[in-house]
Amino acid sequence: MKIWTTQSGYTIEQIISGRSNVFLVSNGNKRIIVDASVKRLRKKMFRRLNRLGVSSVDYLILTHTHFDHVGNAQSIKDAFSAKVVVHKNEAQFLQNGISILPKGTNWFTRHVVGFLGKVFAPLTNFKPCKPEMLIDSAYSFNDIGVNAYIIHTPGHSAGSISLIVDNEIAIVGDSLFGIFPNSVFPPFADNVPEMITSWHKLLETNCHTFLPAHGTFNSQQLLQNEYVRSTKKSNNLFL
Repeated sequence: MKIWTTQSGYTIEQIISGRSNVFLVSNGNKRIIVDASVKRLRKKMFRRLNRLGVSSVDYLILTHTHFDHVGNAQSIKDAFSAKVVVHKNEAQFLQNGISILPKGTNWFTRHVVGFLGKVFAPLTNFKPCKPEMLIDSAYSFNDIGVNAYIIHTPGHSAGSISLIVDNEIAIVGDSLFGIFPNSVFPPFADNVPEMITSWHKLLETNCHTFLPAHGTFNSQQLLQNEYVRSTKKSNNLFL
């Protein structure tokens, strides 16, 4: 499992990788899990958490409610007494166990969603989960002694959120991807211009590392390059 450590000692451990990354954030006293992956990885995830001696979790933050991020949300809530956190724009999907498929951002993914989306949509449903906290624009965990905060980073979905840890590392869900060489651009997003605006918000945090839900970490420089390139491309469309 990959581990990132901030200068003041916060640890971020990658509990699950592959289909959808799951991260465990800890400062030694409090624990936060970010995302809950797909149902078929539940046993593997629980084994790794048990191996780390995790018996309770303070919060489960869901970066958004697509099926590959919330498949085990209710199971984590039940097993570790975690308070579930989600953006208010997507609370109804979580409570109803329904995953809305995102739009494609290129010709291939648009084709996949358009022709196969309706066929596979019923397979993306998950066990409903009632959240304890609904996020709007931002939320800070400083009151519980955790130097971390949530910001709203829409674009991939209307309720996408990111967790900023110790002002150094951002866990960003699908706002960025880490599977394509020299690119952070997701293959799926409901609103690309809004997503690019969210990249600017992430850059303003001054984090040096960005952990996506798919693939490996992104550097600040890579995100900056992609933001500049995408902004220029958008501006050229209106010339």
